[in-house]
Amino acid sequence: MIKRYPTRKIKIANVEIGGDAPISVQSMTFSKTKDIKSTLEQINRLYFAGADLVRVAVLDEDDAKALKEIKAASPLPIIADIHFNYRLGLKAAEVVDALRINPGNIGGKSRVKEIVKVCKERKIPIRIGVNAGSLEKHLENRYGQTPKAMVESALWHIKFLEDLNFFDIKVSLKASDVKRSVEAYRMLRPLVDYPFHLGVTEAGTKFHATIKSAAAFGALLLDGIGDTLRVSITGELEEEIRVGKAILKDLGLIKEGVNIISCPTCGRIEVDLPPIVKAVEEATKNIKKPLNLAVMGCVVNAIGEAKEADIAIACGKGYGLIIKKGEIIGKFKEEELLDKFLEEVKKESE
Repeated sequence: MIKRYPTRKIKIANVEIGGDAPISVQSMTFSKTKDIKSTLEQINRLYFAGADLVRVAVLDEDDAKALKEIKAASPLPIIADIHFNYRLGLKAAEVVDALRINPGNIGGKSRVKEIVKVCKERKIPIRIGVNAGSLEKHLENRYGQTPKAMVESALWHIKFLEDLNFFDIKVSLKASDVKRSVEAYRMLRPLVDYPFHLGVTEAGTKFHATIKSAAAFGALLLDGIGDTLRVSITGELEEEIRVGKAILKDLGLIKEGVNIISCPTCGRIEVDLPPIVKAVEEATKNIKKPLNLAVMGCVVNAIGEAKEADIAIACGKGYGLIIKKGEIIGKFKEEELLDKFLEEVKKESE
């Protein structure tokens, strides 16, 4: 069992982050926030995909004005993403459930102080979102775009908020590569007790972002580091949530949905296994109950895997076995095997 690092607990609307709260999964809309209809459409897509939180960009006054209507209609807590213009942060803080500010571009102490004042009055959290690509110039000049610079930036801004008697904080330390991201989070973790938002920024398209996020999050979460996360995939919404939840599920940090165990295929198999696995994956993608399903191409490993699976297929030449909780419940012809298997899965999932 993974022992998570003990942190403070904060709340974004009704979602708890840190402490003993479940690790939440979030995403960010890519519509123009001022386009209220499109933004709400994307938020609803994320809601039905299983997101816990959503972040929206606030680039100008029209975006800021749109937040009230978006917040009123959103099924998810809204986090406003603020860069450069602290006045937009002030306006957003009057409406949304949390803010994300970038220490490298939000401006001086007086500006941050004004934002903190509003957040304190409304009791909403601030994420100190450090990015390796937009560090304060003096830190980048001294350390380069390194984990050390990222941590120093985070510590300075944490201390500044603490001096203002503000402790409703979460922190992220994102780089566009796995190594720097992981090193920065690990370096900061023993120094503060605030919850961490995990991410690898600018991670790329689905394939690359999935690999980078799985590598970084896996390393950190296995160390007990991480309280909320976003998988950043170019141009994707639902896929960010799907990948994020899959990472948590495969690490044993959430118990939700189907876990499919399937053999990698070799010369022993007597059936065309990949289409069977794909059909099982498609047919079971909306099941919420935790189930382990094994789809095996021969009997060599099937019996062993079936002991750990709720339901398993062991395929042979022209026939196959269906095994339920370690017990063989039937032998079926190849052409009827998949349907019989899915019937048992449906029964078990209800």
